[in-house]
Amino acid sequence: MRKRHPNHRLAKIHRNYTVDEVAGLFGIHKNTVREWVKRGLPTSDDRRPMLILGSELVTFLRAKREKNKRTCKPGEIYCVRCRAPKSPAGQMADYMPLTQTQGNLVGICPDCETMIFRRASLAKLALVRGKLDLRLPQALQHIVESAEPSVNSDFAKDARDHGDAQR
Repeated sequence: MRKRHPNHRLAKIHRNYTVDEVAGLFGIHKNTVREWVKRGLPTSDDRRPMLILGSELVTFLRAKREKNKRTCKPGEIYCVRCRAPKSPAGQMADYMPLTQTQGNLVGICPDCETMIFRRASLAKLALVRGKLDLRLPQALQHIVESAEPSVNSDFAKDARDHGDAQR
C-alpha cells in the first residue's frame, strides 16, 4: 500500500534512521526514500549506510506537504479532478448540512463539470462564501400548517364512511 502523505509525527527527532528504517516507518519503498535524498533530504554524511537525522526528516516532510497545499480563497471550492481550487460554474453552490454546525458547499467545476465539495462551518459560512450565490436548504412545512390535504389521506373514503354513519 502506497502512502501518499507520510505522517511526519511518526519520526522521532532525536534519532538517526537508515533508508530501510525510514521506509519501514512510513510503509513506503526504499527507492522513495532515496528519491527524497536526491530531492534535498539531508543525510548525516556521504558514507554508507546512509543516515538521516530524525529532525531533518520531519522538517523535509513538513516542507514537502506545505509546498503541495492548495488553500481555497473565499468563493472557491477544490476540484479533485483538476487538482486546483475553482469558482463553481455560474458562481452557484448549495449548502448541504451534515450536522447542526457543519456542512458541505456543493457546486459544479466549470472546467471538468464534476461535483466539487468544500466542508464549511455554519458559523463561518459568510467568510467561505465569498461572492457565491448560495442556496440554503429550506425547512419542510409541517403538515398542520399546510392548506393542502395530505397525500396520505383519502378524504373521499372518509366522507362515504361519515355519510353511512349518518343514515
